[in-house]
Amino acid sequence: MSDLSTHYLGLKLKNPLVPSSTPLSHRLDAMLHLEDVGAAAIVMHSLFEEDVRNDERMIDRFLINPDSFGEAAGHLPYAGDYQSRLDAYLEQIQTLKSRLAIPVIASLNGSSLSGWVELGKEMQAAGADALELNAWYMPGDPKISGEALEDHYISLLQELKSVVSIPVTMKLSPFFSSLPHFVQAVEKAGAAGVSLFNRFFQPDIDLASLTVVDRVTLSSSADVLLTMRWIAILRGRTRLTLAATGGVHCAEDALKMLLAGADVVHLASALLQRGPQALADILRGMRLWLEANEYESVGQLQGAMSQQNLPDPSDFSRAAYLHAIDAFTPPAGVRY
Repeated sequence: MSDLSTHYLGLKLKNPLVPSSTPLSHRLDAMLHLEDVGAAAIVMHSLFEEDVRNDERMIDRFLINPDSFGEAAGHLPYAGDYQSRLDAYLEQIQTLKSRLAIPVIASLNGSSLSGWVELGKEMQAAGADALELNAWYMPGDPKISGEALEDHYISLLQELKSVVSIPVTMKLSPFFSSLPHFVQAVEKAGAAGVSLFNRFFQPDIDLASLTVVDRVTLSSSADVLLTMRWIAILRGRTRLTLAATGGVHCAEDALKMLLAGADVVHLASALLQRGPQALADILRGMRLWLEANEYESVGQLQGAMSQQNLPDPSDFSRAAYLHAIDAFTPPAGVRY
């Protein structure tokens, strides 16, 4: 039987399949089910900076300084009795650590420099095995340069790493002008890994009501290609562990990510659509493929088709674009 074990963020995992940050981790029963079907680790749902700040303002206004409400203040709970979202998150880390045998990775989502230190320290104290820093700042201000934005992300990482000893991985977007250069800067700043790529839910316009609406659009297998390309380019050019996220729905998707050079493969949309059974199916398909192709371990597979290992490295660069255009043929019956 093939050895499916891999290493991620200094942790030895029994296989490369790791459920990423989704609402599923709110439910202990779902996490236990994922572990039962083979999940190698769990990335918790993100604790959003905005939620923490809103809780702090609410506590300050209604519980700590309620004088302006007169007699109504007597009906408010004591500040010590109110459980903030941070309190609930830390409690959940402790619960998951007490019930799961696999690593638990906490997730912080925010963009400001303030607060990361204390939040990270508390998550580490609660028992998290690692931290995922899911930092994203919407670059809508034309006065902010790309370099300034990158410096902002590095400052976030350095602030967090200054007080936590557990591994920190950074979840990145695909929108950096020179991703390999930025990944090198992330490595120098003390990260243990990067996760490619952050998936954003984009606002839409409702033509009937002429309002901006939020729509949740889950990934498809076609989304694998962007991540696979950059994983293949980064493999061998950084010592950081590489997590591939976005578009993995079947064993074939996961195997492609590993061949490109991923150390682990994150799952989200597949789990939301099909439940824990999706992970079990992917794991079974991977094992069958490895055995059919006489691979003794996942380690033999990882990076075998990275850019550095290809006979023609241009297959993952501009040449791929030219080849795709030249090879295109219109569908049967379509006239131009």
